[in-house]
Amino acid sequence: MPFLWYNFTVQFGNGIENREERFAVELKDYLKILRKRGWIIVLVALIAGTAAFGFSKLQTPIYKANIQLSVEPARLDWGLSNTVKDILRSYVVRLNSHSMAQKVIDRAQLDMTTDELKSKVFISSDASNYTIEIEARDSDPQVAMQIAQTMAELFVQEREQWNQEQDQRDRIVVSIVDNVRRAEIHTPKTKMNVLVGLIFGAIVGAIIVFFMEWLESDIVRAPEDVERFVGWTVLGTIPAGVEASAGRRSRRKARALASPEPYQALGRGSR
Repeated sequence: MPFLWYNFTVQFGNGIENREERFAVELKDYLKILRKRGWIIVLVALIAGTAAFGFSKLQTPIYKANIQLSVEPARLDWGLSNTVKDILRSYVVRLNSHSMAQKVIDRAQLDMTTDELKSKVFISSDASNYTIEIEARDSDPQVAMQIAQTMAELFVQEREQWNQEQDQRDRIVVSIVDNVRRAEIHTPKTKMNVLVGLIFGAIVGAIIVFFMEWLESDIVRAPEDVERFVGWTVLGTIPAGVEASAGRRSRRKARALASPEPYQALGRGSR
């Protein structure tokens, strides 16, 4: 048993060392590839980032303005609260209607159709806190702000008129939480586009680099390549200068043998 345990320990230790050596070799190869062709990754990433920046600048900016409405029941009993959740959905439908769009166009004196205005407005509700959010988008920030503010005011006025006809205990008060203060840029998101372009370019560049390395993977250029592919240890190499010098001597001898006076040519070549 001690002998078997010793063999297991030695083999396990050798396995860990081999894995560490392979990992070190692979890491060294990757670093070598990055030093050799890393400029390709950087270049492709910069090209993609620049293209994303140019594309963003060519797009027409779209601005968005948001306003929030609060929906509060007159009494906070459980039955009415559940009813408000259902009413929120009907309010969203009302805000998205053509009749409401026409009222907004008339009040704000906008030069557009109801379909065009509806395509610029996005309504959402939150049943957890009884709120409705109106978001308007347009290439003109002032128009976006005007649409959102006007629609909210019209809807509040409409609900106030409806409440006048209801019992005070059954009323549902709709009010503006905050008026529209400013319009923010919605698209294009230039910073995000450039970041995505850089990341995408770096990935494409890395693919190109490793594809080039794969094409040249069978070419032996250094003693390390021989040891990796063949498994033999390199004992020595022939310097490039020696090989070139030997080649020049061989060519001189060949020209001498082909000369009409070979012995004289050889004599001159040997001096």
